[in-house]
Amino acid sequence: MATLRLGDTAPDFTAVTSEGTLNFYEYLGDNWGILFSHPADFTPVCTTELGTAAKFKDEFEKRNVKMMALSVDGAASHLEWIKDINETQSTEVNFPIVADVERKVSDLYDMIHPNADNTLTVRSVFIIDPDKKVKLTLTYPASTGRNFYELLRVVDSLQLTANHKVATPANWKNGEKVVVSPAIPTEEAKNIFTKGVEEVKPYLRLTPDPTA
Repeated sequence: MATLRLGDTAPDFTAVTSEGTLNFYEYLGDNWGILFSHPADFTPVCTTELGTAAKFKDEFEKRNVKMMALSVDGAASHLEWIKDINETQSTEVNFPIVADVERKVSDLYDMIHPNADNTLTVRSVFIIDPDKKVKLTLTYPASTGRNFYELLRVVDSLQLTANHKVATPANWKNGEKVVVSPAIPTEEAKNIFTKGVEEVKPYLRLTPDPTA
């Protein structure tokens, strides 16, 4: 399987998970999705991440995002790991973890990188839109925990820019000014963005968040 690129269709799969056998597309339905992988169960950084993901579930649900995690260990191991996650992170894991023992999903999503480890999945994140297109990929080293505030920020940006002819600038947060698409002439932009268009440079025009 070649490396997934932005805009590619996310591969579908059916797999055993900590919540039974699930089909990925059916699980997502018409929602956005986040699929994130872990090298193995009972790993320290991933334990904190899965606990944090559980605590963020309500925020993702507000954005119509469903989460699914993955590890190459089996479902029975996942269930034991979940007990540790719940205990140490003071939460309840509330999304499925794929038991990718045969590494079928890992191969579909090109999660095994020999330069990192030739048997374990790298720590990847895929954000997938309702059309099942890959909108973002991130890969983290084992030593660096994922920032779930950043994942929420990215989802906000992706959902905003999917519906409006804007882009989001560096360090943008939901509700802040956005960048007008360069493809739109300034006079046309003023008609589209009735809250105002600030022309910093001919190629850099700002407008208030059209959804705010």
